[in-house]
Amino acid sequence: MIDPMTRVGAEARRLARRRHVADGNERQTGPETRQGETGQPWRGVNPTAAGRHWRVGHATLEQLDAAGRLYWQKNGMPRELAEEPYMPDERMAVVGDVWSDISSINAGAVERLDYPTQKPVALLERIISASSAVGDVVLDPFCGCGTTVDAAQRLSRRWIGIDITYIAVDLVEKRLQHTFGASVSGSYTVHGIPRDLGAARALFNQSPFDFERWAVSLVGAQPNEKQVGDKGVDGVARFQIDKKTTGRLLVSVKGGKTVTPTFVRDLLGTVESQKAEMGVLIMMAQPSAGVIDAANHGGTYTWPANNMVFPRIQVITIQELLRGVRPATPLLLLPYIQASRAAPQPYIQDTLLTAENT
Repeated sequence: MIDPMTRVGAEARRLARRRHVADGNERQTGPETRQGETGQPWRGVNPTAAGRHWRVGHATLEQLDAAGRLYWQKNGMPRELAEEPYMPDERMAVVGDVWSDISSINAGAVERLDYPTQKPVALLERIISASSAVGDVVLDPFCGCGTTVDAAQRLSRRWIGIDITYIAVDLVEKRLQHTFGASVSGSYTVHGIPRDLGAARALFNQSPFDFERWAVSLVGAQPNEKQVGDKGVDGVARFQIDKKTTGRLLVSVKGGKTVTPTFVRDLLGTVESQKAEMGVLIMMAQPSAGVIDAANHGGTYTWPANNMVFPRIQVITIQELLRGVRPATPLLLLPYIQASRAAPQPYIQDTLLTAENT
């Protein structure tokens, strides 16, 4: 069903015609002359003399006049009155092909996610409402930051979102969790990401950068958008220290076979130089005794919120992350700038969010 505020096509044309015929605005003659009945005089009015012809036959003109539907102008030419008088104040607004009532995503927009092609969720809600019904499937093969997926979920549509980058897949997942709550995670299925160590190695061999982004997302951090100039930091997670301050957990990913204690010490130095609170080193290989010892000598961090003590530097493997193990940290904030929350909706779909490059 089409939303009444977005009616288009035949309904819009009908309303446009009502505007034209309203208050006696539709001529009963047309351009050019005719040889038949429509070119002959009626009631003393000769359309041919004016280079025109009657729009309808004489019998129809008589019927319109008998019904009080003709308005006789001062020049003697009749015009047809509208069946329904034109009442501008009572007309329902019809959205045209230029939509200026939806604001763009600017620097101060609440829903801004810093994604370059992000569209307002209100725009996608209008498009989806006008072109689908509850329970229909909405496909976005280039879902980016997930605005279409978000709008489809709000409107109780089933959906399929596809993107080639892991950072987009992670962003959409985190956006859904923030907007609809943690329970939304059970309503969709993610395909195309590593599920075991072999698939993780294959991803690293294919694209080390995508591997880093995927690994960073596993610990609830936000991956870097750029691969260069990161000083060994591949992602950042944040947590609340007090009402005004957030702490940072720096994430470094090493997918190679050899990881020495030097990498741990470098991460500790970066944590200190960037005045972050904690650091996590994610490894594909199993850590050596020297790596573990270097992490153990990294010191501790005490979280002011409840005085809990955490290792300042932690080492965790991809194998552990795939088993569901996570670093010991304060409660992490969802990464990315937050989209606005939606009212709770029933989750009726078992849908797909697909990364296509595996």
